Amino acid sequence: MNGFDNKLFDGRTVVVTGAGRGIGAAVARAFLQAGAHVVAHAGRSEEHVERDLTRGLDAAALERLSVVTGDLAAPGAGLALAGRITGLAPRIDVLVNNAGTMVGRVLLGETTPEHYDRVLDLNIRSTVEVTQGLLPALKTAESGAAIVNTVSISARTGGSPGSSLYSASKAFVSTWTRSLARELAPDRIRVNAVSPGTIMTDFHRRYSSPEKLAATATGIPLQRLGTAEDCAPAYLFLASEHLSGYVTGQVLEINGGQFMG
Repeated sequence: MNGFDNKLFDGRTVVVTGAGRGIGAAVARAFLQAGAHVVAHAGRSEEHVERDLTRGLDAAALERLSVVTGDLAAPGAGLALAGRITGLAPRIDVLVNNAGTMVGRVLLGETTPEHYDRVLDLNIRSTVEVTQGLLPALKTAESGAAIVNTVSISARTGGSPGSSLYSASKAFVSTWTRSLARELAPDRIRVNAVSPGTIMTDFHRRYSSPEKLAATATGIPLQRLGTAEDCAPAYLFLASEHLSGYVTGQVLEINGGQFMG
């Protein structure tokens, strides 16, 4: 266990997309350790589940975990996934939209229609579709539900060369978060977002060189890159009616001081 109140989400059902590894896996583990039943979308396969998602979980937590898979970059995949999830959990208290990635560093002059479609389908369309498909289940939450979206520091800074589509897609989700917070407030559904900075996960191992990461770390006031575990408590805070019941339409920056604004 890692200090989370094991009764904070007792009896609650939480859905986390993109939970196979990295931030999503850390978030799903944290909710399990806080007593929740978790439906974890592990990505296209269960390849990383044992290494990342179920690492360190006891038997009681594992009994409260259901794993589903699906390629959310495929057209219509978000609604299809939502249909499978509601078959497992007709009532949902918390939805964490975490699935998304850069797909690749591609400069504007090299961008193809296929790359454009894949980035936007994964980071925008699937997020909207999953939320739309799960909205009826979220509306049944007895004490009001919460949606927490994952955005990125690059939504504010524009990111680095080759990440323009990814950065813009995360800016869309940031604005959509605020719009949805107003729209769903009458249904007692709070909508917020977590905006991680440079977090040392497979994402940056794949898309950033060691030299770039080292240079980034020296410019962060806390003098280190973040970890997935640094991010997880922010999701629990924003998801908890007890801790943040009067918080909606906000984007919480988790970046060690890398961006302040």
